[in-house]
Amino acid sequence: MTTATPDPTSVAPAAPATPANVPLRQRPVDIFFICVFSLFIVTCIISDSVEGLGLDQVADSPNILVQWNYTYSSNFDPLYQSHPLWLRFISGTSAFVYVGFYVLLIISLVKGFNWIQLYSVIYATMIISLTAIPIFGVEFFGPVGQRTPNPGIFLLYNGPYVVIPLLLLIRMRKALPFTRKF
Repeated sequence: MTTATPDPTSVAPAAPATPANVPLRQRPVDIFFICVFSLFIVTCIISDSVEGLGLDQVADSPNILVQWNYTYSSNFDPLYQSHPLWLRFISGTSAFVYVGFYVLLIISLVKGFNWIQLYSVIYATMIISLTAIPIFGVEFFGPVGQRTPNPGIFLLYNGPYVVIPLLLLIRMRKALPFTRKF
């Protein structure tokens, strides 16, 4: 009986390697997201923090953020000006939770951290279902005193906060999102 000795030159096939990330400069959609979510950080601080803290939006407030919010809400968004408790929770979540996510997302987009995919899907789903549906529902179909008097301007201001997360959801649709351009 003969026993075969393994050939030392034969090597077992290697497990497939994880594909390399595409450099950021070759991912223009991610550069777009970096710019937009950087802007979202600023707008959340300016707008959502005022609502989340329940500050009365009045023209003569000494707080400049309140004045800016008053100018917008008194002209285009009576729901925002009336600040019901449920809207304060939604705005507070945006101002004090989503802002942290935006920072992590921007870092992940720049560095190519694929682990952000799951959190991006959770965020986008929350924005669309827990923010857009109730707020847009009231703004367009709610009581007369809370409906927007100018739907076009309302959509210009608020539409990106739904459309961009939807685009992010599409961007993060497959595993290892930074190994491809889109």
